[in-house]
Amino acid sequence: MSRFVILASGALHYIRNKTGNMLIRYRGDEVIAVIDPGQAGKMVRDVLGFGGEIPVISSFKESVQFQPDTLVIGNAPLGGIISDEYRKEIIQAIRFGCDIISGMHVFLNDDEEICRSANENGVKLLDLRKPPSPPHFPKGTWRDRNVPVLLTVGTDCDTGKMTTAWEITSCLRKRGWDVHFIGTGQTGILLSGYGVPVDAVVGDFMAGEIECAIDKVTDDADLIVVEGQGAITHMLYSGVTLGVLHGAMPDWMVMTHEPLRKMDTADQPMVDFTKALQLHLDLLNPFKPSTFVGINLLTLNLSEEDAKKVCVEYENMYKIPATDLIRFGEGKLTEHIENELKNWN
Repeated sequence: MSRFVILASGALHYIRNKTGNMLIRYRGDEVIAVIDPGQAGKMVRDVLGFGGEIPVISSFKESVQFQPDTLVIGNAPLGGIISDEYRKEIIQAIRFGCDIISGMHVFLNDDEEICRSANENGVKLLDLRKPPSPPHFPKGTWRDRNVPVLLTVGTDCDTGKMTTAWEITSCLRKRGWDVHFIGTGQTGILLSGYGVPVDAVVGDFMAGEIECAIDKVTDDADLIVVEGQGAITHMLYSGVTLGVLHGAMPDWMVMTHEPLRKMDTADQPMVDFTKALQLHLDLLNPFKPSTFVGINLLTLNLSEEDAKKVCVEYENMYKIPATDLIRFGEGKLTEHIENELKNWN
């Protein structure tokens, strides 16, 4: 087991600290501390609502008492740049002997000072966003695919696509299905150990890299779950979303959505939910049919009573299971996907 300390200065937040939060949620027994000076002295559960008694501290120096072996950069700010503040903490961790894991667009292994320090101290630098080399161009292998693919998509960024994909994978595995998870962002890759950082791939090769990752899964698998990225209606990240969509060519999709959100993360009005569903189907229609098999709602800003009502409303309106996987569990979603698997040709 690893002993992670998560670097999340000014970012220990339910949404902003996505990579760190997923480690806290799914590998919490390996997280020994979180660095965020503004929240220092608290426990992670006091800030996030989950995470138990993991201490929040002000600097890496304070984590030394817990004997960490790996520093993980928990958030990925716009542009993925390593700030001077983060650089200081990284260098200190390296000198202590910690490996460093980063999901930044700027690579640790391209930084002369960080590399020199890592070599001097015998530690590893892992850049989760480093794209495959050489790149892979799409070949259209989806036409002869023998394993069904499920893709999580969303009406916006930060609606829970990775969490949804991971939860579905975990629920189906518990039921005995051989499910393979393909991460497409730094968090999914870190959790699963497999995938491609699609937003770091040259545009012409995005679909090809997703296709290649799928092709490497054995034909005797029951299902491949692909983590979605961005949103097809998001003015900043729609290109990445489309690359994943056409690379995965999914048989099924699950839509993620926050019901109360009025403006997306680019400060544009949220797209109509029904139109978002249809848009994804239309973009796949020239190539193959696909269907939505469920909806996962991010209801953290709703009371429990209102959240349950919203789930029922969406389920009744769209005739597919709707839940908040974190708050209410799988509901009918896993069973519905199971039925699709049993009837898949």
